[in-house]
Amino acid sequence: MKKLLAFALALVMVLSMASFATAEGLNIGVCIYKFDDNFMTLYRTELESYLTGMGHTVTVVDGKNDQAEQTNQINSFIAQGVDVMIVNLVQSTAAATVIDLAAAADIPVVFINREPTADDLAIWEKVCYVGADARQSGTMQGQIVLNTENKGDINGNGKVDYVMIIGDPENVDAQYRTEYSVKALTDAGLEVNELFAQRGDWDQAKGQELAATALAQFGNEIDVIFCNNDAMALGAVQAIRDAGRVVGEDIYLLGVDALAEAVELVNAGEMTGTVLNDHVGQAHTAADVAVKVAAGEIPEKNYTVDYVMVTGK
Repeated sequence: MKKLLAFALALVMVLSMASFATAEGLNIGVCIYKFDDNFMTLYRTELESYLTGMGHTVTVVDGKNDQAEQTNQINSFIAQGVDVMIVNLVQSTAAATVIDLAAAADIPVVFINREPTADDLAIWEKVCYVGADARQSGTMQGQIVLNTENKGDINGNGKVDYVMIIGDPENVDAQYRTEYSVKALTDAGLEVNELFAQRGDWDQAKGQELAATALAQFGNEIDVIFCNNDAMALGAVQAIRDAGRVVGEDIYLLGVDALAEAVELVNAGEMTGTVLNDHVGQAHTAADVAVKVAAGEIPEKNYTVDYVMVTGK
């Protein structure tokens, strides 16, 4: 009996040590939708730093905003036998395909930043999503407008006439930010009027181009320019300057992400506000969850990090 007990204890110790070794020395594949996105540059840098600091081997690849390219990268990670993948999808609609590939190889996946549907996440128990609730960020944009002295009706015509510069209409974050920024105004009893809404692909140059087009077309009718992210808002800042408009005096401008440059502009009065998309909190949560699922823990389907409103001094 003593020999049996000693063997059992030794077995437990060996299994515990194996589990600890697995958790300490993972090979992790990270797919980013494109490297030249401002926010995802901050995110991936923090993610890689945090994981390598924990003793893991991390390979980060650039999807170049091409889903076919990213799918090839995922297949390459699977062929290499990585322990877990962290995936920022190029297209949210590709989630089911990625999950099927990963499930066939029994490699867990932690999706980040671009949320798959609940149906997609239900396909396999070893997949989950780490991100922030984009409805919250949109609502906060609207609340920032409501907190202005004229509740967004800066031209005084009795309604909020707005421009919406959309990241990617297929992306749930863009959909929610677009919907809920305006919903915050209508829920407060305000009349709104959409003057212009176009896709800007999260890109600064496109944000500037679209804002310039809207300003040329609608001029002083525009009360508010909503941008689904700060990159596009940074472009809109230049378009507003070029049009001779002044943020806070005759127009409002909102972004999301709280990039350092955007926060500086908010503090200088050249943006009305932005919303902190906590890349540090999300990166650390994604990393921690990835380590746990690689060690055999079944994850929850969603892990959420809160947004924070950012307004002037």
